[in-house]
Amino acid sequence: MGFTETEIDPARFLEDVEMRIGEIVDVEPFPEARKDVYKLDVAFGDETRQSAAGLTDVYDPEDLLGSQVVAVVNLGTVSIAGFESECLVTGVDSEDGVVHLTPERDVEPGTRVY
Repeated sequence: MGFTETEIDPARFLEDVEMRIGEIVDVEPFPEARKDVYKLDVAFGDETRQSAAGLTDVYDPEDLLGSQVVAVVNLGTVSIAGFESECLVTGVDSEDGVVHLTPERDVEPGTRVY
């Protein structure tokens, strides 16, 4: 494995990319999407946003409900099969599928990630 991306200014990254801890408060199947994804409602303290997340290989809906995730909240809205995805739940590829990133212990939803 080698890192292939060019280096960026850390201050610029933190200014441009806003990541926050969210709590998944609703999970629904999304059969209309071309890829196998869930419709998620993610609460960030006093605000809730929707996300289409490809976590179906690893998680059943009841496993996701109430879990905390790391999400990018300032990418704008993307329409996926008529569903407005308003944040990007981060994850990594594993042998089983995509695993979402989560803090090692619970933190207040809406907390900024640095």
